[in-house]
Formats: sequence, C-alpha cells, structure tokens
Amino acid sequence: MKLVRWGESGAEKPGLVDRNGTIRDLSGVIRDVAGPHLAADTLANLRAIDPASLPEVPAGTRLGPCVGNVRNFIAIGLNYADHAAETGSPIPAEPILFNKAPSCIVGPTDDVILPKGSAKTDWEVELAIVIGKRASYVHANEALDYVAGYCVCHDVSEREFQLERGGTWTKGKGCPTFGPLGPWLVTPDEIADVQNLGMWLDVNGERMQTGSTRTMIFDCRQIVSYLSHFMLLEPGDVITTGTPPGVGMGMKPARFLKAGDVVSLGIESLGEQRQTIVAFDDWTAKVSAGQPTN
Repeated sequence: MKLVRWGESGAEKPGLVDRNGTIRDLSGVIRDVAGPHLAADTLANLRAIDPASLPEVPAGTRLGPCVGNVRNFIAIGLNYADHAAETGSPIPAEPILFNKAPSCIVGPTDDVILPKGSAKTDWEVELAIVIGKRASYVHANEALDYVAGYCVCHDVSEREFQLERGGTWTKGKGCPTFGPLGPWLVTPDEIADVQNLGMWLDVNGERMQTGSTRTMIFDCRQIVSYLSHFMLLEPGDVITTGTPPGVGMGMKPARFLKAGDVVSLGIESLGEQRQTIVAFDDWTAKVSAGQPTN
C-alpha cells in the first residue's frame, strides 16, 4: 500500500493511493497514519479494504508528511561510501547517529525555510524507515519485521551550524522545515529490494545527486538493529538513512541553497518531492499577515 496524509497543515487526514493514483479517504477507518495504526494487524486490515469503497479526495489537495505524531526523528550520517569520499571523511566503523527535531517535519511540497543567519543550507535526498512496532535489542535478521514502511526524506542541512559552531550535528539538522517526508508511506510488500532503489535530486532543474541505496555502508536491517541496542524504537519513529554523493558542500566551489531555489527529489518506488526555498524574513512576514505558509 501507499498511505498518505492529506489536508491543511496540522489537520491532516489519513488516506491511501489506489491503483489509478487516486487518493482515497481513510478517516472513517483510522484516525491517522501514525503510532499504533502502523501495526502489522492494522495494515493488514487496511490492505483488505476495497479502495473503491472509500471516498475520493479532491485532486490537488495538499499532502502532508506521510506519517503523523513523530516523536523520535533519528538520522544516520555518512552512510554512503561515495558520499563519505566526496566530503573527505573516512568510512565509519559504526553508524553515526544524530537527531532531527520533530518540528523539522513538513509535507513533500511545503516550503523549506532558510534559518535566520543561514549561509550554507544544503540538500540531501534520503530513504527514511518508519517503525511499525516496538523494537529493543533486535537481531539484524529480524529487523525488517519491525518496519511499517519507507518514504522519501529531504534531510535539509545548514553546514555552518552543523560543522562550524561546535557540538553535535543536530544544530544544523533540526531547523523548522528541514525534514520533508513523503509523498507516501510505502509498505514493504510494494518494494522488491529496498537496498537497490535509485535516488536523485535536482536544484532549479539541474541534476545534483544521483545514487542508489545499494551503496549504503550500513543497510536498513543493520540500522534498525543497531539503533535498537541504544534506544527503544516506537511505532511511528522515523529513521533517515543517509545520502548519496552530490551535496552542495562537496562541490568545488561549494554551492548552497538561496531564496527562490526549487528543489525536486525522489526515490524509485517511493515517489517525488518538490520544495521552494523561502527566506526567513519572507516567511515571518507571511506568518505575521496570517497568510498560508505551505
């Protein structure tokens, strides 16, 4: 299945995508695509529903982040061998962990806001894992049994905050709007091989990133298992798993996002995103005027 959340920001409703690409309203069946509704038995019940029996959602309706009420947004750094090479970093012996704030999460076509004082905001297309049941000390061979699905994540990163301001990477990773998720949460049965998915990202129509999940250093099984030895993973937790080469920081000279840029990105089988980059002051003015910001 492909599950979605649709409607106004903060008031999204659950939905699914039928075989024709039409979004169907699931709000009469479940409250949200979130937490306990991501359990295997709930997903099995949803899979048994005839989509034609559900109301259609009007075409053009905004899509929100594909999973709601995320309490733990975890990220893996330098997890692609070719990306580590472009940054001049050694291959990690163990996964590099950091957190993104849940307030990073927005929909797949919502604006991305440049933080106040930002000079080095960068792009990163990533595969995200969404946890479906509580995981603690899980063996790698069983790790994917704890996964509800996968989605596209744009791990937006402010490199000066991340690398030049001391402390952890979280400073440059946790700004509002720095984690668009979606368009869909795709259940594992829809994906032939999650470790062989093509990935891409364009800025203003120019291809910047081209890669594949096959070049991950630590694959999805290893990541879920590893994290479960350091924290309790709960249904609805999101793990974004690293990016392939082509980030702005790795270019010579380096290139970073500016107001008015349009970023498009996607992963095979998981859909596409598109965001406009908006200056902090312009976004603040919209908020002050009560205008929509998504």
